[in-house]
Amino acid sequence: MMANTNLQSIDPRILKRNPENPRLIFRADDLQHLEDSIKARGILVPLTVYEDSGEFFIMDGERRWRCAIRLALSSVPVIVQPKPDRMQNIMMMFAIHNARRDWDPLPTAYKLRDLEEMFQAQEGRLPTEIELAELASITRGEVRRLKKLLALPSEYREELMAELEKPRSQQLLTVDHVLEATRGAEALAKRGVVDPAGEERLRRAVVDKFRNKKLNSTVEPRKLARIARAVERDEISSALARQVVEKIVTIPDYTVDDAFTESAAQADAAHAVEILLDRVTTSLDVYRTAATQISPELKERLLAIRTLIDELLRER
Repeated sequence: MMANTNLQSIDPRILKRNPENPRLIFRADDLQHLEDSIKARGILVPLTVYEDSGEFFIMDGERRWRCAIRLALSSVPVIVQPKPDRMQNIMMMFAIHNARRDWDPLPTAYKLRDLEEMFQAQEGRLPTEIELAELASITRGEVRRLKKLLALPSEYREELMAELEKPRSQQLLTVDHVLEATRGAEALAKRGVVDPAGEERLRRAVVDKFRNKKLNSTVEPRKLARIARAVERDEISSALARQVVEKIVTIPDYTVDDAFTESAAQADAAHAVEILLDRVTTSLDVYRTAATQISPELKERLLAIRTLIDELLRER
């Protein structure tokens, strides 16, 4: 069969998966839902393939192809496109799949690295962040996120890949869990609270607490950065920060929330109020200069705030 862009019918058994497809995980429950739909209505959207030395490789539609094989369909509708070079192939995979909700970040990160290396081989330099985002049809923020995944030690990447093999309902560890743990530990390392070995011990402890369901909020490790900022502002001592970090590492049920409450919570709250009061003071000064009369509503709120401030000062 000669390759062209006309709609054709092809035996699904002769199709092959695209070696450049970043999507590696195909969950059984998702496939079953699609299989039921195909069984009832057929394949409504043709697969997109390219031909290479008499073989047909899937550019778009691998899930439909897998379902067709399971259903033992004798043919599937396809549109045959010209064979792309490898870099074009990877770019098209990103363009086709980047917006899909079930596109797993870690396999995507590996394919982004391939794209970056191919650009370097062709151009003699690494692509800029903007160039790489354009090549992959994703945002610069997503490029940075995927690169953070690639920078993780191999043990964490292997754990995440193993987790992806499980049904979604059974997954205990996610990319965001590991990234948040990494950022929190890095923040403390930058302020000298932990050394490199301590940074890794803390990251491992937080990741394990996610896996063991001791932490319930994905963003809880961000409080580690708030502890680090409190140290930087001399609101708490490095010794206190190290003490609560050691508790996170050594006490199974001790959470990041516990560490924050025991160390930086009061100072952090005070700092937040200071920032807010600075803004309010500036706004009130501008209003005082510009306004000729205070509205009844504003006067009522100002009196309420004054009462609250008086009570707070008396209590302290």
